[in-house]
Amino acid sequence: MAPRKKSKAVDERATHVRHLLAVDAANVIERLVTRQQEMVALFSRRRDRTPMLEAVRSWFLSITFAELSLLPPAEQKAVSLFYELLDELRWYLQYTEDMPTQVLQKVALYVGRLETCHRQLVAAIGPSSADGVAVVEARVVRRSAG
Repeated sequence: MAPRKKSKAVDERATHVRHLLAVDAANVIERLVTRQQEMVALFSRRRDRTPMLEAVRSWFLSITFAELSLLPPAEQKAVSLFYELLDELRWYLQYTEDMPTQVLQKVALYVGRLETCHRQLVAAIGPSSADGVAVVEARVVRRSAG
């Protein structure tokens, strides 16, 4: 018996899931890279973990099993590795008793590991591909009244 072909709708939904995961992961990496110094400095001054936890905020927590099941196993594994590591960092930031200097060092290590996992994720599912709407260059031509 031949394997069933995936429908075009399933393939399209999987493409959308890949794209959203790629966008989310890229956003998390960007926030962590640009905010790691400041978020730890705010934690040091205010003893408030909110800036650190906001930097690791992700849409992934709202994705469903049904959506992830649209992806092939190799892609699921790459997604899992990235988001499990992100969850480790989130847990650490939520519950650490380390002093700010240690937190900053540990965050830097996590960021390096997450960047590696992110590259592997992008290799598996592809980068975010939509850069907005298509731009059409046009020139307004005035018609003369006839």
